[in-house]
Amino acid sequence: MVEIKSRNRRIQTSAQKMRLVVDLVRGKDVEEALAILNFTPNKSASEVARTIRAAQADAENVYDLDPDDLFIKEIYADEGQTYRRWRARARGRVNRRLKRTSHLTVVLGERGEDD
Repeated sequence: MVEIKSRNRRIQTSAQKMRLVVDLVRGKDVEEALAILNFTPNKSASEVARTIRAAQADAENVYDLDPDDLFIKEIYADEGQTYRRWRARARGRVNRRLKRTSHLTVVLGERGEDD
């Protein structure tokens, strides 16, 4: 069974927020997942859709698979590096701001073989 993997790294949103969107499309067909993400108002929905489309294009062009038979076998969001920034506060003090990133991994499978 062929597995098509696509990764999108250093996405400028936290993994916790990304997982809310990822849970919506886990196990769905690719076309259905893209339709769900098209109407999801989260910022990370466009990044998830972009990664799924990249994996779908790899399946079509590199592995010669039928795009209608593809489904999302695995999808998960891990924590990426955290950028530490500062913001000026009163009386010459500083507050630290954490800008969190995440890594998204999508694994597509073919529906006709095993599932």
